[in-house]
Amino acid sequence: MSHSKNDHHESKDKRVHSYPIRGIKFQFPAKENHTKIAEIDELIASLRFSPTEGRIWFDNHPVALVRSSSLSSLHRELVEILGQLDAGHFLAKLGYASGERDAFVARKWYPESNLDDLFKFGPQLRSVRGIVSMSPVKQEIDLETEHFYNEAIFSGDFEADTLLTNDGMANTPVCWMQVGFAAGYATTLLGRPVIYKEVECRATGSRHCRIIGRLAEEWHEDEVVDEVQCFPDKILKGHSPTPTASRNLNLSDIPEVLDEPLPGGIIGSSPAIIQTCNIIRKVAPTTATTLFQGETGVGKDVLAKALHQLSNRWDKPLITLNCGAIPHNLIEAELFGVEKAAFTGATKSRVGRFERAHEGTLFLDEIGTLSTSAQIKLLRAIQEKEIERVGDTITRKVDVRIIAATNENLQQAVAEGRFREDLLYRINVFPINIPPLRERKEDIPLLMLHFLKRYNERHKKNVSGFTESAANAFYQYSFPGNHRELENLVERAVILVADHQPIDLIHLFGVEGLVPVRVGGAQDLEPELTDIDNEPLYGAILDEMTADGTPIKDIERQLILKAMDKAEGNLAQAARILGMTRPQLSYRLKKHQSKAGA
Repeated sequence: MSHSKNDHHESKDKRVHSYPIRGIKFQFPAKENHTKIAEIDELIASLRFSPTEGRIWFDNHPVALVRSSSLSSLHRELVEILGQLDAGHFLAKLGYASGERDAFVARKWYPESNLDDLFKFGPQLRSVRGIVSMSPVKQEIDLETEHFYNEAIFSGDFEADTLLTNDGMANTPVCWMQVGFAAGYATTLLGRPVIYKEVECRATGSRHCRIIGRLAEEWHEDEVVDEVQCFPDKILKGHSPTPTASRNLNLSDIPEVLDEPLPGGIIGSSPAIIQTCNIIRKVAPTTATTLFQGETGVGKDVLAKALHQLSNRWDKPLITLNCGAIPHNLIEAELFGVEKAAFTGATKSRVGRFERAHEGTLFLDEIGTLSTSAQIKLLRAIQEKEIERVGDTITRKVDVRIIAATNENLQQAVAEGRFREDLLYRINVFPINIPPLRERKEDIPLLMLHFLKRYNERHKKNVSGFTESAANAFYQYSFPGNHRELENLVERAVILVADHQPIDLIHLFGVEGLVPVRVGGAQDLEPELTDIDNEPLYGAILDEMTADGTPIKDIERQLILKAMDKAEGNLAQAARILGMTRPQLSYRLKKHQSKAGA
């Protein structure tokens, strides 16, 4: 399909980009209304480093620094095992997945930008990560006339370098990963298959590598036989992903958490939680006594419930006892039951948790707090599968699966004489360690949205989500209280925020170490926030929030004015002080100015 250059530019200046994705029609503003795309410095600032944890994040997603020589070794091994063409198809699929994810990042960061600008953003993301330097050559987008053309050149690609280093020259282009990335990025943004082809490659003797992309229907099928191999089957069948429509973290961002979700409300996508889920699936069908170990608030009770629901006893009772919540002189009666008149106040016989859990599961939380006497009787009950009620002489058989949990080191408790070693061996048949939330930060955004939805419903609110600054604060915080602390923070913020507004930094008060936080990984905000008029800024915020009759919007206005004063009117610097982007601060400033002038 051909178009004259003048006709194309005339229609392009008038048009609004519009196309359907999964039945939803997205519209993009015409070129004159676009939002300025990020400078490289802003992208670099979105890299966050935590050397003590051995983690790096970009836009809240974990990434890793990999030597180019390691990538070259991988490429060489793949070629030797699969052959050049099949190895290329494999690398193209990896590139496609990366391009797809970056398209979501682009749409999240710049929901109001047009397609022309978003196609410039993709190469910037690749450049910041040190993958490749890509320069646009020509771009034509006119979806109303079913036309798309994108051409770019790039250098520094490890695939071409690997082949030139090891084999000299190639007969065909080899930069499959870049071809796949471009296809994934463009396909996701446009919502329809876009095929890229490498038409020049340094590995074949060209001065640079050059790729051309067109809509799938604009290629002759004989021209791109190999290139279509980089597409997932779902794309070729006409289904495509939907780019995120906001840089904030919104309720609409909740994805499928696990391919095979566990019962019991387990939320997470980190490797640690997925591994834990897989272990639970393996032990659940057995009768093995299981011990969950982890810090307070990591969700041991939720995991125990999931284990029971996956077991062969799922239709039998799950009985729970928090051993630390029962006084020592009553714990045996709770576990084994009591006969009438066994002690003062025992006016009738009562069954204990073991009998109630017969043929089912008994979950003993905080098992490390049991008294020595209770430990001895619990050991006998587990070994003999029988119990005696307090004040009774009759032995009763029980068929109970034991799941225990503790937040302390039982080995140390044994060494200190507080816990019986023989009981530890009985309950530690199948130990499962639950890592704390700070070691699986990929789960934090999912949990934030999960709890937001819960407390919106409970408190009959309609809070829309989290600002980028608030999401960064959650991501950087260590959460010593784990899930429980995160849940409490979200509930508190939901109560404070007005309907249809996102949770922002100002709503996350009262927790040392949460605000101020490191934002963007480039600098610590605390020095900026601690010397305005010789008074800690965050201290002033808390003082004002506790003052009678001071609306949050007035606190926000005063905070902005103080930051602007500190930055001597420099909007970008004030935004850094407040832990937000320049456009976010500009929007809030204009909002307060318009209200003041009304």
